[in-house]
Amino acid sequence: MAAWTPADIGDQSGRTFVITGANSGIGLEAARELVRAGAHVVLAVRNTDKGAEAAAEIGSGARGTTDVRRLDLADLSSVRAFAADLDGPVDVLINNAGLMAIPEQRTADGFEMQIGTNFLGHFALTGLLLDVITDRVVTLSSAAHRMGSINLDDLNWRRRRYQRWLAYGQSKLADLMFAYELEHRFVAAGSPLRSMAAHPGYSATNLQSRTESVQDAAMGLLNKVIAQGPAMGAQPTLYAATMPDLPGGTYIGPSGFQEIAGPPVPVGSTVASHDREVQARLWDLAAELTGVTPRIRAGARS
Repeated sequence: MAAWTPADIGDQSGRTFVITGANSGIGLEAARELVRAGAHVVLAVRNTDKGAEAAAEIGSGARGTTDVRRLDLADLSSVRAFAADLDGPVDVLINNAGLMAIPEQRTADGFEMQIGTNFLGHFALTGLLLDVITDRVVTLSSAAHRMGSINLDDLNWRRRRYQRWLAYGQSKLADLMFAYELEHRFVAAGSPLRSMAAHPGYSATNLQSRTESVQDAAMGLLNKVIAQGPAMGAQPTLYAATMPDLPGGTYIGPSGFQEIAGPPVPVGSTVASHDREVQARLWDLAAELTGVTPRIRAGARS
């Protein structure tokens, strides 16, 4: 069987996708392919000038359309404003934006920056948009979820010495557990919506240049030697977002050695990521911290 490529994406005319962090890297490449397939893509970005540049680049010869909206996942007031201003319906929400291994910082709401941006911001955004989503939610995780653990008593690194890579691993494990828990709740409610997860493998993007440490240079070298490009890195996202009959709860990643690179396929995840008790407790903690309690509407699930 031939490997899946973006050429296999069906006609997306009349469908709307929201992609966070769509002005660069994997988000930009996903947006480019979806617009090529005829979709309307909302580029949800922190810097709208960069978003406009990305939209102009995508727009050349494209079949679909774009819209640039401001969204700062590190500020819940921005998340709420984005959701309030967005007209539905939205067929697919792609929770793509993220930070990796940055120095200790806090969001506008006092959260550790990586858990706040990568997970809590996306949790709140998803909850606020559930009433207008018609098909699925795709949440980006990482192979780094394997080094993560969820500390429910200190999710925001206030009682522990901050460790940037462990904080990143926790945030990406939280993303994956959120995707699984959201699917569990869709099924329990009989909702027709689906929740997917994806990871890009090792892809050369600007994530590797923002640790503000000597690791930036080392990862820059690895980007040139072993990493795949962002277009390939976007393929798991595109597969998870567009495959018509993909079961909810599927996790998509590269098919190559150690899931570093290669065409997208369903992949597995750690035992910890499937812990139903922690998934539920993490959901409840996220709702408490963000003030957003996602409402799962019932419906006829096929």
